[in-house]
Amino acid sequence: MGYTIVRGGRVLDIAAGTAGPADILIEDDTIREIGRPGCAAPDGAAAIDAAQRLIHPGLVNAHTHSHGNLGKGMGDRWTLELLLAAAPWLSGNRTADDIVLTTQIGAVEMMLKGCTACYDLFFEWPMPSRDGLARVAKAYAEAGMRAVIAPMVADRSFYEAIPGLAEALPPALRERVAALRLAPGAETLAAIRTGLHDWPVDRDQVRPAVAPTIPHHCSDAFILGCAALARDFDVGLQSHVAESKVQAVTAIRHYGKTQTAHLDALGVLGPYFSVAHGVWLDDDDMARLGDHGASVAHNPGSNMRLGSGLADARGMLDRRVNLGIGTDGASCADNQNMYEAMRLASFVSKVQGPEWQRWLTTREAALAATEGSARILGFGDRIGRIAPGYKADLVFLDLHHPNWLPVNNPVNQLVHCEDGNAVHSVMIGGRMVVENRRVLTVDLEKLHDRAAAARDRLAAANADHRRLYEALEPVVGSYCPGLARAPYHVHRYGARLD
Repeated sequence: MGYTIVRGGRVLDIAAGTAGPADILIEDDTIREIGRPGCAAPDGAAAIDAAQRLIHPGLVNAHTHSHGNLGKGMGDRWTLELLLAAAPWLSGNRTADDIVLTTQIGAVEMMLKGCTACYDLFFEWPMPSRDGLARVAKAYAEAGMRAVIAPMVADRSFYEAIPGLAEALPPALRERVAALRLAPGAETLAAIRTGLHDWPVDRDQVRPAVAPTIPHHCSDAFILGCAALARDFDVGLQSHVAESKVQAVTAIRHYGKTQTAHLDALGVLGPYFSVAHGVWLDDDDMARLGDHGASVAHNPGSNMRLGSGLADARGMLDRRVNLGIGTDGASCADNQNMYEAMRLASFVSKVQGPEWQRWLTTREAALAATEGSARILGFGDRIGRIAPGYKADLVFLDLHHPNWLPVNNPVNQLVHCEDGNAVHSVMIGGRMVVENRRVLTVDLEKLHDRAAAARDRLAAANADHRRLYEALEPVVGSYCPGLARAPYHVHRYGARLD
């Protein structure tokens, strides 16, 4: 690729809160120098004019689900548990082409909205396959985006995992959901091992991880098997922990302790481990995570969308937990906009009490969405900052856009004013993937046609799954909120339950 010099832009330093004029010298895919305007560049260096652009490090999505992109907008008043009940309707009968398509839809949306890397908990029924994982990985690589691909797995179904739920179903429905059992744990672990061993793309761009979906959806042996795979292949481990109060109450009934305490007892916490959501973590849970160097992917939009609650991000930071920010999947957060996720992270912290000194600062929110999320992905030494030695993952914002008229405080405005509409261009690894608001790596017209055709085909193929969900909704929708009314020692809802 050779040398590229980016001239005339204002380069955002989130930690310092400044956006001064500077030139950026890039060698191949890596930043070599941040210099004064007009600094020298090697002969033949390609020049990019960044006049009237604010340049910030690419945003990093710490938690999403690519399979959800074909299911966006399909539900309204869903709790997490209703969403899980709807999974066969939302994600059933996917073809190999659908796996590529749903990944591309998410990648395009994220790139257009300033996100250059993501942690994708991809689901494949009834268990992950080498071909499925390869298709997801190649779809990201061809789009030009960085990603961590973690097959989301379990060895217990939703109905087996929630105490008393199967018994609460009428016999006919109980028989129907019994058919939704997952593959045996040993087979799933073997399939993951094969996929990790035969990884098809450059791990510097797209790498694998493992995601035991929710602790009580997994036997202890299965969780330990996932952790062993993560150690054997030196990859990350992410799980939905304490996302909803139903999960929190279920953990006490299953383990006699919180999910985090149980994972700690199993010995799976560590710097490679990240919690998705963590809404119902208590102080001891946060301390355990901090002591082990673990992380939380904070998903404020999804947490409110599903009524899960308001996570205590300040408590996490106080206990040295690495904090990242994610969007969650499009079927439960409806977009993949990391600017919105940053803004909501800021706002959620502000409605939890009047002690304004404990609210997240915009600097903390922006660092979580860049450096903190990059650490969760295992890319912390190479993305999330604009600095020598880091990859040239850069977002160019149009300073003529109303979001930036005038420029008063660049970090405040990045978090509170920007919504993705000022994104002009996006570079990943020194390569432009979005230029002048146009994606260069994916044909959007063809993507539109393929998505429309898939929507019609999947609606027909999953009509019976939809009818099953509609029959399950009254039972799941009353039983699980009943569990959520059980006493618990922390409160994370926006209103008290009387």
